[in-house]
Amino acid sequence: MDKLVITVGNELMGDDGAGPLLAMFLTHKAIPGWKVINGGSVPENYLYKVRDFKPEMVVLVDACEMNLQAGSIRLLSENEIAGEFILSTHRLPLTFFISALKELVSKVYFIGIQPAIVGFGLPVSPQVRRAVEIVYQNLQSGKLDFPYLSG
Repeated sequence: MDKLVITVGNELMGDDGAGPLLAMFLTHKAIPGWKVINGGSVPENYLYKVRDFKPEMVVLVDACEMNLQAGSIRLLSENEIAGEFILSTHRLPLTFFISALKELVSKVYFIGIQPAIVGFGLPVSPQVRRAVEIVYQNLQSGKLDFPYLSG
């Protein structure tokens, strides 16, 4: 059974494009055993694909405000997401999306990347690009051992 990465974000909004950037890496340099869905700003639209894939695990990746140094990476719990850690451009709160995923898959993980700047037309910052590279490398080596502090 395969594992699935679902990325969230808007590549036109600076560091909110962290998720789509990871999706691009995973599309251009696929990792055996992993599939990817670039959920963009409406990841809930892809729940049917999750149902079709029947993955053993889903890793959700999004930029989120955690009051950390730009480019920091955290594996966050559902409670943390429901509390103070939200920076999203998609329509449904991440907690709803994660709940829907858990109805389909028993193992759901959320990786948050601290943005430096989110604004229309801005590129992904070097700190966030590096964080995306680290998430990619960890997926490649089979590790979800975060936190990683930028710097």
